[in-house]
Amino acid sequence: MNQKVISGSRNVAIVGPYLSGKTTLLESILSVTGAITRKGRIQDKNTVGDSASEARDRQMSVEINAASTEYGGVRFTFLDCPGSVEFAQETYNALIGVDAVVIVCEPVADRVLTLSPVFKFLDDWQIPHLVFINKMDRADMDFMDVLNALKTVSSRPLVAHQYPIGKGEKLVGFIDLVTEQAYHYHPGAPADPVPLPESLRDQEKSARAEMLETLAEFDDHLLEELLEDIEPPQEEIFQDLKMELGADQIVPVFVGVADQDFGVRPLLQALLREAPEPGTTAENRGITLSGSAPLAQVLKTYCTAQSGKLSLVRVWQGTLTDGMTLNGIRLGGIYRLMGQQQQSLNSAEVGEIVALGRLEGIKTGDTLTTNSSANHELPRAEQLAPVFALAIAAEARSDEVKLSSALTKLLEEDPSLAWEQHGDTHEVILWGQGDIHLQVALDRLRRKYNLPMSTHLPQVPYKETIRKVATSIHGRYKRQTGGHGQFGDVYLDIQPLPRGEGFNFGEKIVGGVVPRQYIPAVETGVREYLTHGPLGFPVVDVAVTLTNGSYHTVDSSEQAFKQAARIAMQEGMAKCQPTLLEPILNVSISVPSDFTSKVLRLVSGRRGQILGYDAKDTWAGWDQVAAQIPQAEMHDLIVELRSLTMGVGFFNWEYDHLQEVPDKLAERVLATTSNGHSGK
Repeated sequence: MNQKVISGSRNVAIVGPYLSGKTTLLESILSVTGAITRKGRIQDKNTVGDSASEARDRQMSVEINAASTEYGGVRFTFLDCPGSVEFAQETYNALIGVDAVVIVCEPVADRVLTLSPVFKFLDDWQIPHLVFINKMDRADMDFMDVLNALKTVSSRPLVAHQYPIGKGEKLVGFIDLVTEQAYHYHPGAPADPVPLPESLRDQEKSARAEMLETLAEFDDHLLEELLEDIEPPQEEIFQDLKMELGADQIVPVFVGVADQDFGVRPLLQALLREAPEPGTTAENRGITLSGSAPLAQVLKTYCTAQSGKLSLVRVWQGTLTDGMTLNGIRLGGIYRLMGQQQQSLNSAEVGEIVALGRLEGIKTGDTLTTNSSANHELPRAEQLAPVFALAIAAEARSDEVKLSSALTKLLEEDPSLAWEQHGDTHEVILWGQGDIHLQVALDRLRRKYNLPMSTHLPQVPYKETIRKVATSIHGRYKRQTGGHGQFGDVYLDIQPLPRGEGFNFGEKIVGGVVPRQYIPAVETGVREYLTHGPLGFPVVDVAVTLTNGSYHTVDSSEQAFKQAARIAMQEGMAKCQPTLLEPILNVSISVPSDFTSKVLRLVSGRRGQILGYDAKDTWAGWDQVAAQIPQAEMHDLIVELRSLTMGVGFFNWEYDHLQEVPDKLAERVLATTSNGHSGK
């Protein structure tokens, strides 16, 4: 095969919910096309997909797996994408680099809603996609009912490409609605043509008519033929399917049973015949192929023990050659991936997806060129906001110095993670998309970097303030130890400020009772005290004024006045009725409208204030709920929200303000503090 022919390659992502059978479908495709001699099974932990230890331990995809094969003279590269919503960022980052997507789902109408986010992403990016209804041998409902349910989550019309043939509860074959040829399946072999069953003739005619009418919405010539009762040629129908799929105007639907190879060959034939070529995909992305200068984009980053860093890239233009310099970095190898196996290449042609070695400093989503002055940044998938956090610490204190660099590498592999050293609680907090997501990240820290971690819930960054004024609070620091002593003497007024004002220091010294050079030391002493107030938390929204004092010409010093200020603050703050404050977040929750009432109850049950809700822009059938929720109530919000909404609900949040904690709750918080800080 001549790899330099653009139409000689196709890149296809396989997506779908957890347990829909994506990895099994990939295994079947590789087996049918001869890329592997023996099919693996997820239960046996020997599939090409899900090849990482973290995936096999959980029997679920946790990262993109690439695998290549040849079929019909075309090289196909398949990307097996995670199904769990917690790894959606992985999927979205990869989808922007493929020519077509196969959405795998089960024939269960109640689970169709779980496909809504991926349909929305594909339609927003105008990425051509097909549906493969898997596990049709377990279908407990009519095919057309499943099809109609799928239509509710797609903004593009769904077009049945096949009609299933059942015998009792078994799937025995299908009817191709273009050719009207029926086929019977055979395990491990191509389907045989058989006469169209008379019992299905009416259903087939109806489904085919619906397919043609949908295609005719985008083809005036086909519409004229249908209006004049002219039977359109099969080649014209196939051409319409190719054109309209490539333009993301329709979504063809196929059926099968992946673990028996049923329906896999017809799916491959459709991808060969109807999926857009790489050049068409580049045009659809707005990439103008202008010359031979290489242009590529990173879809996924791997950090491997054997090969170091690998960047999975889509070549949009030109040819990549080993040793070439991209973005100022010399390539350390070009590889075609088959799960965790690598095949070395001398070059990669336009349209291919390959892995590049040792591109240090290059991140997922980055655009790669040989021209360092070129400003051609390709669009990248939107970064998902983190919604779940754990505080982490190295089990061995000696490992703490390695943690920062290991976390940096971890984030290169998975940009939907984030970490911070919290300024108030001093904890290292790891952020992600859910508990499983973070557990996978912790597994990688242990396996790849030999960094076992302990975890706990992050502390809530409570603050405290005061409700009352205290005036003329006296603080005196006097110490005589032989020779020069220490002497500082101050009077302070302490008063609350409006919420959000922070801290204000002033002085009203008359007659030099406190020399000017010591006033900054008084402010320093006050500030140091406020980092740990009477309740044990940082103090905010307080004004302190130095009103009077005295000094000693020999024994006074900056240190003495700083200590005097601390003594006065300790004395005075206890008289100001200190009170606990908690952070309140603005939260925007997006859910299908059927679940809006449940979400309103969820917010209310977490001490939240509902600000309102409305239809979500560009999301048909979805609502957006605006609320303010205390941060203390946010830890497992995403877990409960997904549980209520079949996994599809999501939210964004940002800090808004501090608010007094209700007295009874404040008592519980303070009762559980250790040295003045609460971990829950």
